[in-house]
Amino acid sequence: MDRELSWLKNTRKAKPNSAVSRPPWLLRAPRLMLIGWVILLVMGLYLIRLWQLQFLEGGYYQAKAEQQQTRLVTISPPRGVIFDRNGETLVRNIPAYNVIITPGYLPDDAERERAVLERLSQIIDVPYSTTTGPDAVPYQGELGTVGREKFPPYGEIPSPGLIEMVEEVRYLRPYAPLVVTTNIDREIALLVAQEGGVTLPGVGVQIVPRRSYVYSELTSQVLGFLGPIPPEQMETYEARGYDISVDRIGYAGIEANAEDYLRGVPGRRLIIEDVMGRELETINEISPNSGDNVHLTLDVELQEVGHAALQEMLDEAGSRRGAAVAIDPRNGKVLMLVSLPTYDNNMFSKRLNLEEYRAITQDPHQPLVNHAISDQIPPGSTFKVIPATAALQEGIVNRYTTVNCPGRILLPNKFAPDDPKAAQPFYCWIYLSSGGGHGNVNVVDALAQSCDVFFYEVGGGYEPTNFEGLGLELLADYAKQFGLGEITQIDIPGEGAGLVPDSRWKRLNYRESWTTGDTYNMSIGQGFLLATPLQMANVMAVVANQGTLFQPQLIDHITDADGNMVVPFESKILKQLEVDASVWQIVQEGVDLAVSESGTGRYSLVEGVNVAGKTGTAEYCDDMAYKAGLCDVEEHETLPTHAWFMAYAPVEAPEIAIAVWIYNGGEGSTMAAPAAQKVLDFYFKRASGQLDEENPDEEENPEAAEESHLPAEFNDPT
Repeated sequence: MDRELSWLKNTRKAKPNSAVSRPPWLLRAPRLMLIGWVILLVMGLYLIRLWQLQFLEGGYYQAKAEQQQTRLVTISPPRGVIFDRNGETLVRNIPAYNVIITPGYLPDDAERERAVLERLSQIIDVPYSTTTGPDAVPYQGELGTVGREKFPPYGEIPSPGLIEMVEEVRYLRPYAPLVVTTNIDREIALLVAQEGGVTLPGVGVQIVPRRSYVYSELTSQVLGFLGPIPPEQMETYEARGYDISVDRIGYAGIEANAEDYLRGVPGRRLIIEDVMGRELETINEISPNSGDNVHLTLDVELQEVGHAALQEMLDEAGSRRGAAVAIDPRNGKVLMLVSLPTYDNNMFSKRLNLEEYRAITQDPHQPLVNHAISDQIPPGSTFKVIPATAALQEGIVNRYTTVNCPGRILLPNKFAPDDPKAAQPFYCWIYLSSGGGHGNVNVVDALAQSCDVFFYEVGGGYEPTNFEGLGLELLADYAKQFGLGEITQIDIPGEGAGLVPDSRWKRLNYRESWTTGDTYNMSIGQGFLLATPLQMANVMAVVANQGTLFQPQLIDHITDADGNMVVPFESKILKQLEVDASVWQIVQEGVDLAVSESGTGRYSLVEGVNVAGKTGTAEYCDDMAYKAGLCDVEEHETLPTHAWFMAYAPVEAPEIAIAVWIYNGGEGSTMAAPAAQKVLDFYFKRASGQLDEENPDEEENPEAAEESHLPAEFNDPT
């Protein structure tokens, strides 16, 4: 018994120091403490982040949430109107109708939705699907695409089908209107609108302004047209307030050059919408300001006469390309700018017919190109007024200096100067027709008769008679003073600069040295020399006003929608030629004599008006002529020729200068001069009141009738 008690006592003494006897919670205490600290740390991090989001970054996220709730909508302004110099309307705004679908309002049932879209497909002639089913049409993308429109910039032809368009945005912005086709006929728009609330839920019609060009083909090369914003410029235009899905920009002519004036100031509408794109409320709205109106220097009546006269002579010559330009030499204002073939710029305001588009883009004579400012061709004998002016001013010749024209001269070969067989012949035009020459001629006679031999020697000299000519440097310098070799800076895009060649240019492009023969050719407007019809009209204007080179001007002034002057465009002088008045009088005497019964320009005579002019027949060989075999000629034969004529009138106080050019037109005296005569005859008869003042009844314009259906903010601001 004592032994058992002793053992029990010993056991109780040892128990506190025994691990087996410790309570379980003492063994877990360190782990619990660790877990507790971890929980506290995590909670602390969450609290810190919550404080950061609430107090430090709260403003940022609040603003972001508000941006998701509100949206700024751009309201496109009505585009400005364009008038001619007499206040005649050239382009106005009329309504265009777009079909829109709001995916969120389409039927929920798939079969009913398909029925709606198939019915709409039948009405607007857009396939239900272009990727599946019997309507599948693989899109070739021959013109490229911008959204759902072909580009550049000709037309608005949907590429995907209706269901593909809807599926693209169904889950992104289901309540945002989706434009599925544009510029539909008014009758179709009315049908869609009528069925929209009954058989076509979710489908509607959007009315937007489009351009109506009153004179279409007559002024298309001047006015240009509108097209969709190019993809590479979308961000830039969007930053300027353009609605890239609706707005159009100018692609050519005045529409492009005066874009900033015509565009106007966009309006703004701040709306509240839900996350599905459904508009809930309008917070604020600022109305747009109409674009400014552009008043041109162009005379549309003169333009019409010039167009008809040029077309008549083109038909007679069997040609399809030509240009006619008329300028007021007193200030550089362009009165007429005709380019043929042309196109109807209204085609780009409507749904484009692909066949029409292909026809104009594949036409070798390029109707979309303004040939009056872009075509760079040899000016032929119209150029002769420049070496005549230069030779008189530099003292190479005077009023009475004569040069003998036997019809043909031989330019000695510098490597065999005594061998006549090695010499190069240069012919006068009269030799090729009669076998003779003009005999002794002075500068006035040479201009009136367009003597080539006179200008060969005046330009490049003639060693056998020790006659020293201008030489290349002086000839090129005067050509540039007259404005050749650089753009005239007319206020529409697409202008060509032409070419005034020199020895360096030939060495770089042909790896050959300049020769006297090159100078001979340049002296009569041939060889490497190139000019545009606009440049040659400006050359004649310089002769008419005795030395002032104006910048050709198409925009006369800008007014706002109320008719108040905004920007007056002043005439700009580019150069003032340092040529003596006596020199101008002699040159003018020569071109005055050219338009006489004995001169080359006799077919431009106008009854009761003194006209001065210069004919030109310029040989050429371009790609079209080469492919047609027209460049294969014998030594004494001529290449195909362009017909040129330029003139000014009246001689006593010039107020109009004109240049006419006909591609492959033959003789300038018989083909180009009559076209100029018709323009000048109309101009002066109208000024004197001789024209019949009866106005025929105007034909009803169906597009004008549509204007009453246009919302007030899109109406003609005049």
